[in-house]
Amino acid sequence: MASYVGAIDQGTTSTRFILFDRAGKIAASVQKEHHQIYPQPGWVEHDPEEIWARTQEVVAEAMAQACLAPGDLAAIGITNQRETTVLWNRLTGRPVHAALVWQDMRVADAVSEFSRAGGADRFRAQTGLPISTYFSSLKLRWLLDHVPGARRQAEAGELLFGTIDTFLVWRLTGGLHITDPTNASRTQLMNLAALDWDSELLSEFGIPRAILRG
Repeated sequence: MASYVGAIDQGTTSTRFILFDRAGKIAASVQKEHHQIYPQPGWVEHDPEEIWARTQEVVAEAMAQACLAPGDLAAIGITNQRETTVLWNRLTGRPVHAALVWQDMRVADAVSEFSRAGGADRFRAQTGLPISTYFSSLKLRWLLDHVPGARRQAEAGELLFGTIDTFLVWRLTGGLHITDPTNASRTQLMNLAALDWDSELLSEFGIPRAILRG
């Protein structure tokens, strides 16, 4: 009988895997840090492949510590660093660029540009969020505009976007491209009333809908 549940906690500085038994007691816990990449002042990146490697390592080590096999797990949950933005090839699974971390400030000029045309709260009714460097929308726009060939590939349906939860689920399942409303709401691309990607927002940010579909 599957008597354990696992939790992947993929944070800004490290990845942890915790195993819980039926009573909620921790059976094992392993944590590993990953590198913080600073290409220039105000820019913060992570290597998605390193995060994936650390995830596999902590899962394997915790399972070994608890002497468990995959069949002993009833489910695995994921908590993650939310707004951090990953863009990858849907066939190879390879990221086209380093992940842009939620702390990254490279879209500050775009924030000013969008705020001048309607104010910082112009999308708050749909998303509950102000225009900010914090969320995924403008980070994704930056990737599409600055990674050679990315926009063309995205419009052709060759790329997928996700926050870290989506990227890890895609890798763990061999290609399932999903998220949940709590993570999607932090992209600034989801309409809170409809709980779906908002066509107006996608148009305003220049985001092809194809990269949101698995």
